[in-house]
Amino acid sequence: MDETQKYASSQTRKPEIGSVTERSLSDRYAAGKALRERIPRSSHSKWSPLTSRLDPITLLETSNQERVPKLVPIRYSRMLKSPFTFLRGAAIIMATDLATTPTTDIRVQACGDCHLLNFGGYGTPERNIVFDVNDFDETLSAPWEWDLKRLATSVVIAGRHIKVSAKNCESAARAAVRSYQEHIAQYAQMSALEVWYSRIDAEVLRDFTRHIPHRQGIDRYVEKLTLTSAQGLPKFTEVHGQWRIADKPPLMYHLPPDDLLEKEVESVYQQYRQTLRDDLQVLLNRFRLVDIAFKVVGVGSVGTRCVVALLMTDDNKPLFLQMKEARASVLEPYAGKSIYHNQGQRIVSGQRLMQATSDIFLGWTRSESGHDFYVRQLRDMKIAVDIEDLSASELIGYSELCGWALARSHARSGDSVTIAGYLGKSDVFEQAIADFASAYANQNESDYQALVAAVKSGRIKAVEEK
Repeated sequence: MDETQKYASSQTRKPEIGSVTERSLSDRYAAGKALRERIPRSSHSKWSPLTSRLDPITLLETSNQERVPKLVPIRYSRMLKSPFTFLRGAAIIMATDLATTPTTDIRVQACGDCHLLNFGGYGTPERNIVFDVNDFDETLSAPWEWDLKRLATSVVIAGRHIKVSAKNCESAARAAVRSYQEHIAQYAQMSALEVWYSRIDAEVLRDFTRHIPHRQGIDRYVEKLTLTSAQGLPKFTEVHGQWRIADKPPLMYHLPPDDLLEKEVESVYQQYRQTLRDDLQVLLNRFRLVDIAFKVVGVGSVGTRCVVALLMTDDNKPLFLQMKEARASVLEPYAGKSIYHNQGQRIVSGQRLMQATSDIFLGWTRSESGHDFYVRQLRDMKIAVDIEDLSASELIGYSELCGWALARSHARSGDSVTIAGYLGKSDVFEQAIADFASAYANQNESDYQALVAAVKSGRIKAVEEK
């Protein structure tokens, strides 16, 4: 066990998430307030790397183990585009660093890769629009502070990327934390059922953005939340006697017949079906599996195995499912192993716990070669904000919205009353996290430059996709 893991082990106990003792609300609030003596709120402002901090490039190389080798250079290329895309691909680096920072030992179901672009809108089974956390590859029971620190850091890095002033970067980070603090306090006053039923829907989004100057970018975002599988059909497919996913190498391509994953897809699909409710299995019986293709996804996920499956009804109505490899969370060395033996089940269970409502087709499976996968719809009224289009005021407003969504997710699985007691009503914690975010944004920039230097020296190879 290295120094980072020893520190994390000493700082982080492992109470079961969702468990709340029989203490009264006032006692739980007081217990949170008392935690300030052991972990002062101002202590969260500090970022100082350990003398034994691991080389960031070594950590990235470690995270590439068991990825598809020919795709790793594309991963590096995407990370090189900016310090923000580097952050998106470097969850393993920040997880290692966050494990050395102070925590209150209060656990929630953490996102594990909480940044601005891992929030977004999507359609509920009732065909309504909600806004929520939407990426769970790294989800695990972990300290609530880790998600909030990563979110605030991503706000500062995104602001720098779009040339927002340092003052506005800080304002946006503080807005995210302040929103989290205010909404955690609100959820602490609600009953368990009220928290569980709460959601951020399209109408709430519009009401929320009315106070944001130059809010056109957010309005455009809300209006775009209508994309479905049917609309994806002409984009992703072509017809050669039958519907077929269009090859667009190196980002979308059919696997050769002798590829192990190609051979296993049918059994993987059938195993996945068994993780769905009986009524959804009946629904899937209306579809037939028509085609599959390998798809390169995301930034940090590039190189993991991901298959897009095209299913069709007899009247040619499509359904796109994404079967994505599920690897151990980057938080695991510091927060402990998942209770689930299948990493796909870890992701699906974490998503259902954090989201107000989830994709009805969520499920998990394991290939004969031992790779875990989780399955979801590829496209179902999903969209994310393009940070390149945001003004300073819109960045502040969007950051505030993300802080709200994170608070709602944490309140579902953790003790919001004790967290609220710790946070209180002052701006001490808000300022501390903003200071941390600025300091860690500098660290991220330094690590990004290390990647640039590693490519220049030939230590690693980066290949831009065409």
